[in-house]
Amino acid sequence: MIKLRKKTSQPVQLSPPQILASGFAIVILIGMFLLNLPIATVHQESIGWIDSLFTATSAVCVTGLVVVDTGSYWSVFGQTVIAVLIQIGGLGFMTMATLFAVVLGKKISLKERLIIQQAVGQETISGVVRFTLFLLVVALGIEALGALFLAFQFVPEFGFSTGIGYAIFHSISAFCNAGFDILGDGNSLSRYATNPLINFTIMTLIITGGFGFTVLLDLYNHNKAKHFSLHTRIVLLITISLLAIGALVYLLLEWSNPATLGNLSFPQKLMASLFQSVTPRTAGFNTIDTAGLTDASLFFTIILMFIGGSPASTAGGIKTVTFGVVLLLAFSVIRGNDRVVLFKKTVPQPIIKRAITVAIIGINLIILVTMLMTIMEPTFTFMQILFEVTSAFGTVGLSTGITSQLGTTSKLLMIAMMYAGRVGILTVAFALARRQHHYRNLVHYAEEKVLVG
Repeated sequence: MIKLRKKTSQPVQLSPPQILASGFAIVILIGMFLLNLPIATVHQESIGWIDSLFTATSAVCVTGLVVVDTGSYWSVFGQTVIAVLIQIGGLGFMTMATLFAVVLGKKISLKERLIIQQAVGQETISGVVRFTLFLLVVALGIEALGALFLAFQFVPEFGFSTGIGYAIFHSISAFCNAGFDILGDGNSLSRYATNPLINFTIMTLIITGGFGFTVLLDLYNHNKAKHFSLHTRIVLLITISLLAIGALVYLLLEWSNPATLGNLSFPQKLMASLFQSVTPRTAGFNTIDTAGLTDASLFFTIILMFIGGSPASTAGGIKTVTFGVVLLLAFSVIRGNDRVVLFKKTVPQPIIKRAITVAIIGINLIILVTMLMTIMEPTFTFMQILFEVTSAFGTVGLSTGITSQLGTTSKLLMIAMMYAGRVGILTVAFALARRQHHYRNLVHYAEEKVLVG
């Protein structure tokens, strides 16, 4: 007699990219539920599932695009939920999970370390827990320092309790490159366009958060290592170059524009131009009217938003290192070099392929969603839609003022763009792709040249 053996169902094994993508989605759904509660709004009325999902996604993906004014629409409970979502989204849910595990004395397994490695952008699992704790201490320390400086402005202006709350919220939002504000007038930081304390504190928080924790650790260990890694050098080079070029471009393009810089003094124009150069690096705050920018400035802002901040940071976009590697590759091809070299270091081929892939997928996503939204939103100009879509992909949060007027389908597309921009387009792609058998990489086919260019 033949006994039939029952098939035992094997638990589904999720890869690190799938766990990361799922984790962000779960946090967004929890945020959506909380923000849809009547207690989350000033009027004690539910905002609706689509708008609560949009707001939760914007907060977790540290974007800053809003369908309602954060300061006047949401209650203290709602604003607190948004601040917590920003903090989780900015530092990464795996970072927060690691903190709780360490506090509770839980042992972190090898698989969990692999997931943390993927989340914080480290090359090996060696020291990832220590690095994650360093990340938390540095982030919270910088946010606390930023809140202290902001309190010098907000406490005298709004009173002690409200001023402290404003200082903490805006420090978290700035460091995490979220761009949410709770000032209540719907004009972001426009009232502080000529205030050096607010401008330079917010800019410092944005830049620091956008550097990436790998760079911050490298800067911290500079005295021990005596030289920066190639990654840190590229980040510093591209970041400083873009900030300087951006400030100069905005100063020239908006010099006489009465809607932006025209009515400011020369020192105020310099400060406002520098702030405008910093904020497209996925921050989302603005001190001048974004809708009042010239078309040339809007298009230039789109380019900066697409590039974004740096890897393993709170910023979005294709990242500065990706942009730098692609740019270096182009220069190498033009000069006839078969390798990409910078600072006497060769960039590995897999990194170059990854950079090209990220840039191509990012461009195609923006093109596709922009085309769809131009069909669904005929009342808006092409520049407005392209700006909005790029802002969502780069998790920036800058807008020409059309976010609240978008239809349901357009909002869902924007939600998808914000999610892909924060989680990372390659992480999303790896999470959705089927695993390939390793033996396929062992098969090599004959080469044949094709014409390009």
